[in-house]
Amino acid sequence: MTVQETGQAAGLRLDKWLWFARFCKTRTLAARLCGEGHVRIDGTPTRKPNATVRPGQVLTFVQRGQVRVIKVLALAERRGPASEARLLYEDLAPPTRENRMPNPLGDAPKRARGAGRPTKRERRAVDRLRDNVDDR
Repeated sequence: MTVQETGQAAGLRLDKWLWFARFCKTRTLAARLCGEGHVRIDGTPTRKPNATVRPGQVLTFVQRGQVRVIKVLALAERRGPASEARLLYEDLAPPTRENRMPNPLGDAPKRARGAGRPTKRERRAVDRLRDNVDDR
């Protein structure tokens, strides 16, 4: 993978860079993310997958419920392995619990063991007890 250094003024399509840096599984998903206006370049929202990304720019977008703030360090010529993709950017907001988007359904309720539905083992034990009571 040939990486262009930050000194060059060359640019790369936004959807391609997101795909090369492995933020999106496919280039189509990267283009959809850009086209729906979910990506900001240096704080400015963009709806163009063909927007030019240059080293030094900061991208902001939501990924898996987390707000990602990424500084572009380099451009790539191809989609390489994840170890090389990590060299293309610097994560300015590492994922923490505070960065996560709130779950609209709330957190899943916790219940104590034994509360609620019986397990298969417990149900069979209850059935054996009932069978023994009916035989008397």
